Amino acid sequence: MKRVSCIDIGTNTALLLIADLLPESGSIVPILHRQTIVRLGERVDERRLIGDEAIRRLVVCMQEYRALSEQQGAKTVIAAGTSALRDAANRDEVIAEVMRETSVSINCISGTEEAELTFFGAVAGLDDLPETFSVIDIGGGSTEICMGSLSGVEKSVSMDIGSVRLTERFFSSLPPSEYEMEAAREEIDRVLRSSVLPFFASRESVYGVAGTLTTIAQVSQGLKHFDAMRVQNYRLSFAEVNRLFGQLGNNSLEEIIAQGIPEGRADVITMGALILRQFMRLMGIGEIRVSIQGLRFGLAQKELLRLQGTA
Repeated sequence: MKRVSCIDIGTNTALLLIADLLPESGSIVPILHRQTIVRLGERVDERRLIGDEAIRRLVVCMQEYRALSEQQGAKTVIAAGTSALRDAANRDEVIAEVMRETSVSINCISGTEEAELTFFGAVAGLDDLPETFSVIDIGGGSTEICMGSLSGVEKSVSMDIGSVRLTERFFSSLPPSEYEMEAAREEIDRVLRSSVLPFFASRESVYGVAGTLTTIAQVSQGLKHFDAMRVQNYRLSFAEVNRLFGQLGNNSLEEIIAQGIPEGRADVITMGALILRQFMRLMGIGEIRVSIQGLRFGLAQKELLRLQGTA
């Protein structure tokens, strides 16, 4: 058995998984989860730089995660940075600062690697998996879509349409104007049609991960607080997504927060719901099975395969 700490550093959120890896059974046993809104990608789409305040938020978060890892006896810490770090001209300086302050070494992974790790992490440990399936990960800076099976990924794509990136680019207020909403929709449709529509075929078995999906699954069930047991493997229908998007599109920030959506996600959930709605509509998807897992589980699985000598 090996206890590891796996950290997913996204554009909006930093996620921690501390888990025991059992090479003999091939199991990942979660010990502790944490989620922190860092908003690392604040204005990165515009400036291509991560600002000082965002760096400080990341450092504070990594200090907390390092301390939790030590408390739980996880000597190995694996951290991956995604879209915000990929886009930032000062990513090397950010990574070096975090290393100096926290001793956490961040690996900035490519969009392809992020998609593949998320693909396997999303379904790790799930039963009754179909022979082929797809996974969508709507992040703050980018959206990844992967198709394949447990034998391997057949096709993946990473697109620069994320909830934070497009909110900053198109919305000046909440609720957005009709013009702003239409401009955002046109951009999402353009990217999806050129990047996904030509190859997408796994319409019957689609899994969804990350904060947009889990938050929508929470609100769709009328939950004021996140409940992992109720959200995991929830079958989210297009009708639910369409209804909730219509509601969010007319809500102010205060009205969105009142529905139980955290402040750090409330200002970008409308855009996240729009990305999800357009994906399901254009690809003809009736429902998505929501997974609370994702990249950090993919990191854990990769380490497990290394321990087994099969990586």
